[in-house]
Amino acid sequence: MNCGEALLSLLLLGGCEDGGSGNEAINAALAHPERPAEDREADPRRRPDRILSYFEIEPGMTVLDLFSGGGYYSELLSHVVGDDGRVISHNNQAHVDYARDTINKRYTEGRLKNVQRITVEANELSLPDRTLDAVLMILTYHDFYYLDEANNWGAIDAPRLLQALCAAMKPGAVLGVVDHIAEAGSGTRDAQQLHRIDPAYVKQEIQASCFDLVGESNALRNTGDDYSKPMFAEGVRGKTDRFIYKFRRRG
Repeated sequence: MNCGEALLSLLLLGGCEDGGSGNEAINAALAHPERPAEDREADPRRRPDRILSYFEIEPGMTVLDLFSGGGYYSELLSHVVGDDGRVISHNNQAHVDYARDTINKRYTEGRLKNVQRITVEANELSLPDRTLDAVLMILTYHDFYYLDEANNWGAIDAPRLLQALCAAMKPGAVLGVVDHIAEAGSGTRDAQQLHRIDPAYVKQEIQASCFDLVGESNALRNTGDDYSKPMFAEGVRGKTDRFIYKFRRRG
């Protein structure tokens, strides 16, 4: 039993995972010589060693990187799961349009052969039943409540998307969520303008589906963050107060 599950009754499990990754596969992925320089530069603020270790990513897994953007985590996942594993790197069309140059560079010349790229709108996502060992939602849950029709970002049916993930995940699979913290009690109010979301809302909505909360981490907390500012504001981007929740699909 990992430390998060052992202390489930406390619901705030920030102390066990904060010593960095002791996982050899994760450490090797971080040190992989083909990783882009810009990815390495982002590591100190994104702390992927702690994220991937906390979400129990291991060689041989099949992992969905939901709304993968430019593919920072998809590349790391590719190296961690290895030749016997598979990464499904998902984007909607709006994300592809926004990150096209980064995506094209990342997947050029047959790089990351164990990564399957899919471009599909969230409301149409469908994957084979009980095939996923883990799903990562990194800085994207607030986008479930974002709307920009002029740039092809339509309304997302969050409960429907969660049910699609439930169907695709194996019993016991991990759902890992990281996002920018909004003011307590704000629900989804700040998703549109500030790209933030109330952690309590996320917790409630996900647990209303097929998932149990099994841990919380403080690895990306910044109590000096100003929740009234957008996450991309000058001096804020990369320094927001972020929650990390680990859920497990019920059997």
